[in-house]
Amino acid sequence: MDAKEIAKLAVDALEDVKGKDIIELDTTQLTSLFQRMIVCTGDSNRQVKALANNVHVKLKEAGVDIVGTEGQESGEWVLVDAGDVVVHVMLPAVRDYYDIEALWGGEKPSFVPAGGRPWKAL
Repeated sequence: MDAKEIAKLAVDALEDVKGKDIIELDTTQLTSLFQRMIVCTGDSNRQVKALANNVHVKLKEAGVDIVGTEGQESGEWVLVDAGDVVVHVMLPAVRDYYDIEALWGGEKPSFVPAGGRPWKAL
């Protein structure tokens, strides 16, 4: 299974659990460590954990080797490493603060909580 197919499975798994602002970046020209990076937002620690767990389960079911998972304890930022595809699932404030999309050449989504002011990292 190639990186595009693995990324598609991961995005589908994130959409199944209602992940928000899903971005897939092609990193083949930027690093030899992995080919695709997916970033997604969850509304709560529980949802972040559920999103990452669903990615892990769906990829394993498809026969994809999972290198590792980090951050499940806190649920603020969970990383699922599937070798050629790396999935980051974050809370909105964490995603806004670290802005990893910009580091890898992507566009940062605009976060506006329901009925509130937009998030802004200081």
